[in-house]
Amino acid sequence: MRRVTVLIALVAVLLGLLSERPAAQVHPEGQVTLAFDTSIAPTFLDPAETPGIGTPFVFLYALHDALAKPLPGNDIAPCLAESWTESPDGLVYEFKLREGLRFHNGDLFTAEDVKFSFERYRGASAKLLHERVKAVEIVDPHRIRFVLPTPWPDFLTFYATPATGAAWIVPKQYIEKVGEDGFRRQPVGLGPYRFSRMNPGVELVLLANEQYWRKMPSIKQVVIKGVPDRTTRLAMLKTGEADIGFLMVGLEAAAISADAKLRLAKVVPPATWWLEFPEQWSLRSPWNDRRVRLAANLAVDKQALNEAERLGFSRLTGSIIPSGMEFALRIEPYPYDLTQAKRLLADAGYPNGFDAGDLSPLPPFMTMGEAVANDLARIGIRTRIRSMERATFMEDWRSRKLRGVLLIVSAAPGNTPVRLDAFVASSAPYASGGYADLDELIRQQAYLRDRKEREAVLHRIQRLMHERVMHGPIFEPATLHGVGPRVEEAAVGLTAQLYFPAPYEDMRLKKP
Repeated sequence: MRRVTVLIALVAVLLGLLSERPAAQVHPEGQVTLAFDTSIAPTFLDPAETPGIGTPFVFLYALHDALAKPLPGNDIAPCLAESWTESPDGLVYEFKLREGLRFHNGDLFTAEDVKFSFERYRGASAKLLHERVKAVEIVDPHRIRFVLPTPWPDFLTFYATPATGAAWIVPKQYIEKVGEDGFRRQPVGLGPYRFSRMNPGVELVLLANEQYWRKMPSIKQVVIKGVPDRTTRLAMLKTGEADIGFLMVGLEAAAISADAKLRLAKVVPPATWWLEFPEQWSLRSPWNDRRVRLAANLAVDKQALNEAERLGFSRLTGSIIPSGMEFALRIEPYPYDLTQAKRLLADAGYPNGFDAGDLSPLPPFMTMGEAVANDLARIGIRTRIRSMERATFMEDWRSRKLRGVLLIVSAAPGNTPVRLDAFVASSAPYASGGYADLDELIRQQAYLRDRKEREAVLHRIQRLMHERVMHGPIFEPATLHGVGPRVEEAAVGLTAQLYFPAPYEDMRLKKP
């Protein structure tokens, strides 16, 4: 009887283990195809190259990981760093790293990789980061210390959020072995998906990383296709060739809303669209006159643009700083007033308008560029739409080669000082000039630890930007994506700071 009892008990235990096994050993299955809104540049896969806009993070969130990054419910969630501390004097930040993690090639993640990634970083705000960090000290393999020469209240914002890519970690040993070119051909990261293959510009294929620390992805393969044309992305959604179509605006967005098999996912991230006037610093240019820049602002019918492009879901604004960002000053948008705009042009000496050269919209937003060009033409500012690849556009903008009028959007997270450093200061990577008094105020605020005092300075900067009409703010865009019938969870809007589906490991397909 005792043997029988023991036997029954063993059988029960085995049955229990067998019943648990499917739940414990569920592996990623299926494939999701994303129709991305522009060509895929190899630089998008390298954290060191982040240019101060949100585009590369569409890829970095899949392939790589950071010490901290926005996740659902937390705008600066611990990731590769389990925790961090700041010294009372604000000069030392120490990060405790997550142990036991391995890169996709098997290399162990350590503090050496963190230091290497910081020193290798050359993207947005790299000069500022390298100047404001005196030393990076490895305490032990899983603890690293950043030492500053003076307190910097925004260190974590600039370093440990997607305001830059400096805290996104790449493998030191692997890059030293294969070189920079080898890393570009076969990037290796710590993210929820690993690199499989790429046809530059056209297609990127990623496979699930089943050892990802946060959670195992449920989808085995992610295919991202570069599809700049919106009508093609819509057709791919309708035929099932794509499961998510990025940035479906205008007529295509309306078509998705009207299709019972598709759905429109929307999020309003910390982003702004605006007109940039790179020639305002040239004394011989019409754009040097504040009245001309103000006329252009009054000529743009922002609400009509909102309804045509974003189905009316965007928020109109008078600032290039997203209203939800820390230290942002809410500024009302310029009104739509063609009569006043024409009067301002005449007062500036251009009663018949003038030829403004190229109007270059951030690719691939050609229809929005055409709408803005038509608005400007109504008051006599004549432009020609210039079409470019996004990577080329960003490089030419950063190199200060673009002239005429630019139509710009930035969805990079951060705060007001991050935006000032990227787009307003004279030394900013995307500024064609600047004002000495604004540069000094931007420098001053960076050292202020008293929040109210700092906010007052930052609000003053934003008022001066508005008074001088440095830009042509339009709206904080509602980002619209088309979602196909196979997708249960598109992950759009799960992380409020991001305009794209994230985190990837939270995406789910419907069960067949």
